[in-house]
Amino acid sequence: MHPEPTPATPQAEDVADLGRRVLDSVRTAVVGMDDPLTIALAAVLAGGHVLFEDVPGLGKTLAARSLATALGLDFRRLQCTPDMLPGDVTGSYVYAPDTGEFRFRPGPIFTGLLLADEINRTTPKTQSAMLEAMAERQVTVEGTRFPLPAPFHVIATSNPIEYEGTYALPEAQLDRFMVRLSVGYPTADGETQIILDRLRRQSPDAVVAQVLDADGLLHVQRAVETIHVDADIARYCTDLARATRTAQHVAVGASPRGSQALVLLGRAFAALDGRAYVRPDDIKHLAVPVLAHRLTLTPQAWAQGVDPAAVVSAAVSQVPVPPTVAQPR
Repeated sequence: MHPEPTPATPQAEDVADLGRRVLDSVRTAVVGMDDPLTIALAAVLAGGHVLFEDVPGLGKTLAARSLATALGLDFRRLQCTPDMLPGDVTGSYVYAPDTGEFRFRPGPIFTGLLLADEINRTTPKTQSAMLEAMAERQVTVEGTRFPLPAPFHVIATSNPIEYEGTYALPEAQLDRFMVRLSVGYPTADGETQIILDRLRRQSPDAVVAQVLDADGLLHVQRAVETIHVDADIARYCTDLARATRTAQHVAVGASPRGSQALVLLGRAFAALDGRAYVRPDDIKHLAVPVLAHRLTLTPQAWAQGVDPAAVVSAAVSQVPVPPTVAQPR
């Protein structure tokens, strides 16, 4: 018996077509989030994790669940609470009476896409239990390493306006998210459409069609790895990250992980646009969601209400843009 031939790596046009189908499927349940959803999908295609941060009731959880369904990933939801323990995330050893031994029982983090809902409601100790998983695709329990399945992604939601019973994410945790997105309130037409769609369905549940599966997503992620990045684009991302380190009001700027995330997300964003190369405009569009959450402002800036997004936007306006990038031959 001959093995099945390995399917050809998709081209940028194929990735763009799959991306359109995934987003069209998600839009059957989610209204008015086109740009955040596109960036969130690009982050997943780039192998990253996504943080949705906004006020309650805007559909962040629905967007995450719909994206998981369209991508065909195993999905687990973790409703974060103050009494949650690290073992509730990673899993723990439990006693098995039949053998008299302790067996490892995997936690909800062993999945394709983990939705950590209201992640800032759980304690720093439990938040840190996700750090190793997000960075290294593994968890360590009592000295034993357990690899996570591939693909593995975390989409977390956070409520930035409540302080009672919440724990701000530490910088190390924020840095693990490739992007932080704010969906914002829908337009009047969009909000009306949400209501009409709910009335039409006669059910609170929206049906999202599956477009890919786990193997298909891995295949698309490999295609994204082939997108061309000019050396000038890589230097542009470096210059943007470095500009945040010397900016006014900033105590700690974006790390090298931030400039690398900018390049990786730029590749996925270009592929979703049907291009095999990254343009400076891609980087400019993605700079705020990639870099803003990685900045630590000075106490004076925090007291004055300085917005990290404004700091990044100022850096984008000041850093020289590289010349037009030619298509790779």
